[in-house]
Amino acid sequence: MNDVIAVILFIGVIAYALFGGADFGAGFWDLTAGGAERGRKPRDLIDHSLGPVWEANHTWLIFCLVMIWTGFPQAFAAITTTLYIPLGLTVLGIVLRGSGFAFRKALVRTSEQRVAGVVFAASSVVTPFFLGAVAGGIASGRVPAGGYGDALSSWTNPTSLLGGTLAVCVCAYLAAVFLTGQSVRRGDTELERGFRLRALAAGVASGLVALAGVFILHDDSPRLFHQLSRVGLPLLVISAVCGVAALLLRSGRPPLVRTLAAAAIACVVAGWGVAQYPYLLGTHLTIDQGASPSATQWVLIAVSCVAAVLIAPSLLLLYALSLRRKLG
Repeated sequence: MNDVIAVILFIGVIAYALFGGADFGAGFWDLTAGGAERGRKPRDLIDHSLGPVWEANHTWLIFCLVMIWTGFPQAFAAITTTLYIPLGLTVLGIVLRGSGFAFRKALVRTSEQRVAGVVFAASSVVTPFFLGAVAGGIASGRVPAGGYGDALSSWTNPTSLLGGTLAVCVCAYLAAVFLTGQSVRRGDTELERGFRLRALAAGVASGLVALAGVFILHDDSPRLFHQLSRVGLPLLVISAVCGVAALLLRSGRPPLVRTLAAAAIACVVAGWGVAQYPYLLGTHLTIDQGASPSATQWVLIAVSCVAAVLIAPSLLLLYALSLRRKLG
């Protein structure tokens, strides 16, 4: 039962990496779109793409927090008492990002709109970085089972910096692929070409960072490197194949391209989960050791089933309507 809860938790992590990641990546392209005139069309596309879904995407983050807090309370306590700095900055980034996105549409003065836009875009970059740094701290075993680990080295180490950088690159890649499809639906060949080039650049950057990560993990996180190079290797190979295929396919088939890009990211995150198993905190505190009592686990499974029946279809309908431009 403990493994079932861990799998459900990781499904939530993958979902947030995909939907929240595309959200954050769109903010990255908003930040780099250029001046007011040059960036007008890309930012307009980003606004219309994010408008219906940007709040709903954080549902997955809330789901993950509830699952780990209730299902694995010792791990939750250890993570929050050690990685409270990047976690706090992540929360701040999410709040500022949402405020900037909402207020830049409501404000009247151009100067105020620009400030709100910068806050939205900058927060969209730093937030996934801090989330990736948290993942790196956990994966490299720098979070003690008893919590209260080093507040700085736990997330400023090479593995955490790698995780943060890779998170930003991957989010940018995923968003560029999705926005390419949105450009195709608009029939805007100029935007389509621009976001295809952005997707290619982000994909190449992600590949280079991942390649550099091989050497970083070998020196800084030997157990994670060992597991990724063995049990996690098939998933990483599938991820690479899907990512390259998404870049090479013509953008005239956006559903297929979008599916391949999502599969590439999902396999990377799943590879981390497989490599870390059976540990919750990298090199210590196994799933069985950190699990809550069985009665709590049964309640979590029941709640997850209810969520799968009621909430998941609602979110999928929202995403489907958004992609078909029925919303926004």
